[in-house]
Amino acid sequence: MIRHLVASSALFGLAFLSPWAFGQTSQIQATVEQKLTALRKTAQTPDIDAVAAKAVAYLRKTQEENGGWSTKLSPGVTGIVVTGLIKGGKVSPDDPMVAKGLKYIEGLINTEAGHIAGNNPRVQLQNYVTSVNVMALAAAKRDSYKAVVADAAKFLKKLQWDESEGKGRDSDFFGGAGYDSKSRPDLSNTAFFLEALKEAGIPKDDPAYKKAMVFVSRCQNLKGEHNDQPWAGKVNDGSFLYSSAGGGTTKSFDQPDSNGGMPGYASITYAGIKSLIYCGLTKDDPRVKAGLDWLRKNYDLDRNPGMPAGREEWGLFYALSSGSKMFAALGEAEFTDAKGVKHDWRKDMLAVLAKRQKADGSWSNEKDRWMEGDTGLVTGFALMALGNIRGEK
Repeated sequence: MIRHLVASSALFGLAFLSPWAFGQTSQIQATVEQKLTALRKTAQTPDIDAVAAKAVAYLRKTQEENGGWSTKLSPGVTGIVVTGLIKGGKVSPDDPMVAKGLKYIEGLINTEAGHIAGNNPRVQLQNYVTSVNVMALAAAKRDSYKAVVADAAKFLKKLQWDESEGKGRDSDFFGGAGYDSKSRPDLSNTAFFLEALKEAGIPKDDPAYKKAMVFVSRCQNLKGEHNDQPWAGKVNDGSFLYSSAGGGTTKSFDQPDSNGGMPGYASITYAGIKSLIYCGLTKDDPRVKAGLDWLRKNYDLDRNPGMPAGREEWGLFYALSSGSKMFAALGEAEFTDAKGVKHDWRKDMLAVLAKRQKADGSWSNEKDRWMEGDTGLVTGFALMALGNIRGEK
């Protein structure tokens, strides 16, 4: 009914406009649609505290005896959950549940090596696990963790591919980070790496950021001075792909297109843009602008744009978490799409999370890919997104 009345009023007003005004029809339509969207969302905006409280209650019931969550899946899930509980759930680090989770993470501190991935020398994913655990310890804001976080940041910087591993600037590995010291670098792991450095308080003039900027820029479908990879101009739309190393890899399609291009997708484009910002670029940089232009054409928080049919929801909760960080890093309350419609991304994202929350307070992805069938991991991602919706630092 509201839509009918607003639309009718807008059309009635058009009858009295001069002929010149009809050239502004698209702008008027965008304004009408924007007002309709705002009216619908005002009536439907969920209560963020209620959404978060249900998730917190679920995690209280599912915490393992050792203090972690989904620890058989990965020792890194607990770091994501604890960060989400503190920032999105507004749970104190001194709360028994969070304190127990932090104790589990403390048990992963390897003082000899400097990482936070356990004492087993065979453990994989040292970059990813250490990065998310740095985020959790930093979120707790305890003085006793400062030295641990500083050591972990030093460890992470040793994992970055550079001249010390024989990979100079001319290598497509340069500046990136993989799952561990031997893994091929990719944008997802590099994004976690950069976020950990940021949360650890590593200053923006640190060489690690400058090196990472080279790798991240090469992961973008944007031909120019910052990306000379052979595939860079074949799509050339500003989107990002999973990795530029080894000739490039995308997760949106199993093979490059007939032209040799590798189309990007939203979840990794969010990661790419926020990583460039963490490395010191501003919204005016051509790389950031090109990435945002792609997102403006593909704004949809209820799926992972860029993924083909059947894969639209792959990595959705990673996308929501990563997207919330990117929007927060931009520092803007509204995001304007390619049609000129302004979106309150916080309300949009909260609506998606509320709609997809299960009755028990958890989240999981029915399109289980990249471990998103696990309720611990995905509920942690969702709470991290809620933290950015709240504006938590």
